[in-house]
Amino acid sequence: MATTFIGVRHHSPACARLVAGTIAALRPAHVLVEGPADMNDRIGELLLGHELPVAVFSSYRDDERHCASWAPFCAYSPEWVALQEGHRAGATVRFIDLPAWDPALAQRENRYADAEQRYAEVVDRLCTEFAVDNVDALWDHLFEIPPDDGIAERLAAYFDLLRGETPASEGDTRREAYMARWIRAAAADAGDRPVVVVTGGFHRPALIRLTAGVTARPAAKMPPPGADGDAAWPDVPVPREGTDGGGASPGMPVGAGRSDVPVPREGTDGGGASPGMPVGAGRSDVPAPRVGAGGSGSSKEPDGVTAWSDVPVPREGVDGGGAAAEVLVGAGGVEDGAAWPEVPGLPEGAVGGSYLVPYSFRRLDAFDGYQSGMPSPEYYQQVWDGGARHAADHLAGAVVGRLRERKQRASTADLIAARASAAGLALVRGHQHPGRTDILDGLAGALVHDALDEPLPWATRGRLRAGTHPVVVEMVAALSGTRVGRLHPSTPLPPLVHHADAELEREGFGVGGTVTVALTEDDGLRRSRLLHRLRVLRIPGFDRRRGPRTGVDPVLEEQWDVTVHEHRLVALIEAGAYGVTLGEAAAAVLAERIRGADVAGLADALFDAALCGTVRLSDQVLHDLGAAVGTAGDLGDLGRLLAVVLTLWRHDRLLGTAGSAPLGTVITAAHQRALWLAEGVRGSTSPADPARIAAVVAVRDTTVHAGPRLALDRDAALAVMRRVAEDRESPPDLRGAAFGFCWSAETTGPQATDATSPEAADATSPEGTDATGSEGADATSPEGTDATASEGADTTRPEAKGQGKDGGRAWEDPVRAVRGAAAPGTVGDWLAGLFAVAREEVLHAPRVLDVLDDLISGMGEAEFLIALPALRQAFTYFPPRERETVAGHLLARRGLGGSGRSLLRAREVDPVLVAAAAELEARVDAALTHEGLLP
Repeated sequence: MATTFIGVRHHSPACARLVAGTIAALRPAHVLVEGPADMNDRIGELLLGHELPVAVFSSYRDDERHCASWAPFCAYSPEWVALQEGHRAGATVRFIDLPAWDPALAQRENRYADAEQRYAEVVDRLCTEFAVDNVDALWDHLFEIPPDDGIAERLAAYFDLLRGETPASEGDTRREAYMARWIRAAAADAGDRPVVVVTGGFHRPALIRLTAGVTARPAAKMPPPGADGDAAWPDVPVPREGTDGGGASPGMPVGAGRSDVPVPREGTDGGGASPGMPVGAGRSDVPAPRVGAGGSGSSKEPDGVTAWSDVPVPREGVDGGGAAAEVLVGAGGVEDGAAWPEVPGLPEGAVGGSYLVPYSFRRLDAFDGYQSGMPSPEYYQQVWDGGARHAADHLAGAVVGRLRERKQRASTADLIAARASAAGLALVRGHQHPGRTDILDGLAGALVHDALDEPLPWATRGRLRAGTHPVVVEMVAALSGTRVGRLHPSTPLPPLVHHADAELEREGFGVGGTVTVALTEDDGLRRSRLLHRLRVLRIPGFDRRRGPRTGVDPVLEEQWDVTVHEHRLVALIEAGAYGVTLGEAAAAVLAERIRGADVAGLADALFDAALCGTVRLSDQVLHDLGAAVGTAGDLGDLGRLLAVVLTLWRHDRLLGTAGSAPLGTVITAAHQRALWLAEGVRGSTSPADPARIAAVVAVRDTTVHAGPRLALDRDAALAVMRRVAEDRESPPDLRGAAFGFCWSAETTGPQATDATSPEAADATSPEGTDATGSEGADATSPEGTDATASEGADTTRPEAKGQGKDGGRAWEDPVRAVRGAAAPGTVGDWLAGLFAVAREEVLHAPRVLDVLDDLISGMGEAEFLIALPALRQAFTYFPPRERETVAGHLLARRGLGGSGRSLLRAREVDPVLVAAAAELEARVDAALTHEGLLP
C-alpha cells in the first residue's frame, strides 16, 4: 500500500492545486490532514457549505493556564482543499495532529503558523541566492508564479533543505510521533488502496522517516555565509541522464532549477522508497527504531503499536525527500487492523473544546499581525480563482479603485505606468507573469511621489509601521481584502452564544440604539450587569458612554450605545471558552486579568468585577491578588488600588460589594504593603508626587475606617508614619503626608464610623464622597474633598481643633513641623502632603495658618519665586470654599475687611509670571545701582 506525503505551506494556492490534483488522481482510501484530532467526530461541520474564510477555534482552561488558538481556512488553504476533495473522492478524511490545548502546541495561537524562525538561516541564504527580500517573495518566485509542472520536485528540494539537520523542538517531536501513529494505522486499514497525507512541509521529512522505520540520511547542509569565496552550495548527487531529478521545469524562473539541488536517484520518486518496493525489502543491517523514537532507537511504544523491526526502509542512498513522495507504509510493519490512535482527553478539572468561527481576510493577513506567513489574502484568492496573470490585473485595478474611493489621486496614466513598470520588473526578475511584489513595486513607483519615512512593508514582514505612507497603506489594504466568512446556519455553537442571545432578547437589546439604565432599580442593575459582562468579554457593539467610575460616584444611571456588530458572533464563540453563561465567562476573564495584572491593573479589574456583579472570588483569585499586592513595588499604584477597594468595601451597597470578605483580604494585604513601601522611599529633594500622596491618604482612610473591623494594627501604622515624617532622606511630600497621617489619625481616633454600621455613608446618596473621589470631587487630586473630613472627623472635639489628649502636644507639633519645613525649595512639596492628608486639621488650627503666613511673607523675592509653583500646587488640595476660608483668615489677621472670595478671583495675568517679572526688575535695579546708574 502506497502512502503519498504532500508537504505544503499553509494558505498556498500552488500547494492547494497540488493537493487537489493528487487526490483526484489517486482517489485514496484515507486523506490525513494536519489539524486537531479532537475535531474528527465533527468533521462534517466543515463540509456544511460555509462562506470562507472560517477557522477552527480551540480553547483550554484550567486553574493554571488558559490558551486559545485558531486553525484558519480559506478557499486556497491546502488543508481545506484536502478535506473537500477527499470527501468528494469518497475517502475517509481525518485530522491527525494533537489537540490545540496540548502542551506540544503551547504558546502557539495559530496552528498553521509558518516555521521560518526555526530555519531562518536557511531562508536567509535562499533569499540571498535568489536576490529576493524575504520568504514571501522567495515563495512566490519559486512556486506561485511559475507553472505547476515539476512543482512536487521543487517543493521536495525546498522543504528538505529547510528541515535539513535542524533539530525539532520537543513539541514538534511529540506532534510528529503522534501523526506518524495515525499514518501507520491508516496504512494498515487501507489495504491495497492509497493514503494521502497533507501536512506542513517542515514536518513531512520527519513523518516519512518515522513511518518508513529508519532515520533518513541528513540533507545537505549549506555552509555559513562567508565560508568560502563564492558561497557555493555543497556538491550533491545529480540525476542520471534521461531523468529530470526535480530540476527546473519549463518556464521556471532563472535560478530556480539549479543542477546542484539534491535530487532522487534513478528509479525513485524522492519519497523514501522505490516504486514497487517489496515487503520486507529493507536492509537487515539497519536497526529499526521503535514507535515514537523518531529514529533515535527509543524503546518507548505508544499503545496499540508494536516495534517495527520488519518495516521496509528506503534503498541505500535515498533520504526520503520529495514533496509528494510515495512510500510503502505498513506492509509487514503494522499489524493488520492496527487500532487508530486515541485522541488525548482533557485533564481532570480542565474545560475546553473546538468550534468553527467566522474569520476574515483582515485577520488572516500577515501585515495585520497574523503569525502565519502568507500575506495579502485577497491577492492569493485571485491567484486561486484565475491564476497569476489574472491576479496581477485584478490587483492593479483594485488598488487604483480603492485610492479613487478615498479621493486619492490615481489617474489612468498612473495605472498604465504601474502596469508597465510591473511588467518590466517581472521580466528582470525572471517571472513569466508579474507577481505580487512586481505589482506592488510598480504601483509604488507610479503612485508614491514623496520620500518614504518607513520601508515598503512587503520588503519586510509583520504589522504596518507607524508613519507608513498613506498610499502604501491603501495598497496593502487592497491586497488584504475585506472578505468576512459566514457559518452555515446548521453549524453548532457553544452554549454561551445561545445564553447571550437569550439574555439580549429578554432585556430588549436585540436591536441597536442608545440605552439608559437606572442603577437604583433592580431591573436597571440587572441590565447594567449584563452589558458590563459583555463589555468585559470584549464583545463588540456595547460601549458605555456615561456611568460611575468608582463605588461612590454620585452617578446613578448609565448610558450605553448598543449596535449589532458584524463580529459579535465571532467574539461570542471565542468568549465561550471561558464559560457557558455570561456571568461565568466574565468571572473567568476577570480572574485571568487579575492573575496577569500589575497593581495598577488590579484596581480596574476589581471595579469591573463589582460592575459585573462578580463579588465572590475563588481561592485561586484571592491567592493571585495577594501575590500581586505582596510584590507591588510602586507606592502610587498600590495606593490607587487600596483606595478603590476600600471604597467598594465601605460604601458600595449599590453594586453589592460593601463589607465583602474577599475585598477585606485585599485591603489588609495592601495596607501592610503600602506601609512597608512608604518607609523605603528615598529622595530628599524629589518634587511632590500626587500618586504617592494619594497613597498615604488611602492608608490613612484604611486605618481609620477599616482598622477596627479588619483588625489592622493602628499603632504600627502610626509608628511607621512617625519614622517617615522624621526621616530627612524621605521626599518632602511624603514627610508632610506622613506627619499629616499622624495628626489626622490621632485626632480622629479608632472609633470612626465602620463600614457595616448604619452611619456608614451610602453611595446611593449623591452627597457621598470618599478618598477615591467622584467626578466632581476627588480627594486624591488637588481639587478634591475628603470623606473623612466630613464623616470620620468630628471637628467639634478638642482633638480635632489641635488640642491633643496629652495637653497641647498635637497643637505644638504642627507649628514646629511647619517651621522646620520652611526651606523655599521644599516647603511647597511638604505642605502638599500635609494638606492632602490633614486638610481639616489645618483649617481648624489657626496658629498653623499664622505660621504659614509669617513664613511666606518673610521670604525674599527670589526665595518666593522658587517656592511659588509648589505652594500653588499645595493649596489646590483645598477646595474653593476652604480656600476662601484661608483667605478670610489672612484678611482678618491683617485687620482688613471684605470677603476672602475677592482674593480668589481669577486674575488676567498668571501670578507666577508676575512674580518672575518682579524678580527680574529687582535684578535689573540691582545691576543699575551697582553701576551707579541709579541713585
